[in-house]
Amino acid sequence: MSEKDAALTQKEKEIYTGFIDWLKKSWYGVPGGEKLLPVIAAKYTPAEAGLLSGMPFSPKSLDELAELKKLKAEELGTKLDELARKGLVYRFVKDGRVRYSLNDIFMLMRTSGWPGKKDEPSRQFAIMSDSYFPDFMQPWEIVSEKGLRVLPINAVIEDEHRILPYEEVKKLLDSYTYFSVSHCGCRVKKSLVTGVPDKFPTEVCLHFDRLGRYIVENGLGREITREETEEILEKCADIGLIHAMSNQQEGPDTICNCCSCCCMWFEAVKRLKHSGGLVPSNFHISVNQETCSGCGLCVKRCPMEALHLKDMPSAKGRKTIVKNKDGGERTLTNKTGKVSSANTDLCIGCGVCAYRCQSRSLSLIRNESEHHPPQTGRDWAIQFISARNPAS
Repeated sequence: MSEKDAALTQKEKEIYTGFIDWLKKSWYGVPGGEKLLPVIAAKYTPAEAGLLSGMPFSPKSLDELAELKKLKAEELGTKLDELARKGLVYRFVKDGRVRYSLNDIFMLMRTSGWPGKKDEPSRQFAIMSDSYFPDFMQPWEIVSEKGLRVLPINAVIEDEHRILPYEEVKKLLDSYTYFSVSHCGCRVKKSLVTGVPDKFPTEVCLHFDRLGRYIVENGLGREITREETEEILEKCADIGLIHAMSNQQEGPDTICNCCSCCCMWFEAVKRLKHSGGLVPSNFHISVNQETCSGCGLCVKRCPMEALHLKDMPSAKGRKTIVKNKDGGERTLTNKTGKVSSANTDLCIGCGVCAYRCQSRSLSLIRNESEHHPPQTGRDWAIQFISARNPAS
């Protein structure tokens, strides 16, 4: 039992337990039950937990909620607006009316890291939520459609004509009218838990339209332009982060830029030994060993350890002429007598390795067998719930 738990009165424990029981009714539920209590107590006051118990997970107007909670609309609105700024309540405007819904545990774990705070309360919450992480991720062990799907770097795809609309970054960005950026919750949590600053930038989590507005209006992130969005994506590809989008074809509201050392989906595989993490794209890496210079950069950049250098004595001293973007040429020499080789069974089709290949010997090619994400977020949620409750 933590010091926080020991300090709680019996009444406070009852309030938090009642709130946890209510959270169990959400689409995600509450994996691990009582293990969540210290996490909840660190994020909500007893008064907040009591107010939010029974609050719908689907959007309701302020008048509807005021009637439900037996409070004056103005009084309740003030409280809910404050909770939205803490990332505990979702708030948006539709048809001129403000609507609110309760953020479930899955959303809470996301919103907590978005502001990028590194104060002591944030550190304590990060430590407790990291302890809860194995229980939190348990539902994903048996679910094939994870929350994020790899978005391939389009610049390294061999045949651009075969890119589907939901796989093409430009078409995705064309569909949005509002752009925002927040900090990566996974990277922020890991640095707070370990005390070691991450080697990658944290402010790279991109959100769009309604979710983007919610984040900006409540101080969880900041508004950016379409051009800034593209710059962030380009920078992330350059430094070796993996683009990953909400796992749905229509209206994905998030593009993450993940690292294999902090991302919850990579941690599910590496730390918890799940069989899968990020849903792979419909591409895999292809290596032209006849032009490979054997530098090994692709091996270092691959997040899945799907590439390695193998001996090819005949390649040593081989020269490859590469055309530059400005029209000039440069010559690369294979000094190692090695070439890159891929294990396509491990490849998730991100293109991170190919993006920095100096000899342009790597490219993404389309899989023979394709797997398409659910059409909408609702379709995805139905599949998630069905996979967790096959008998229902």
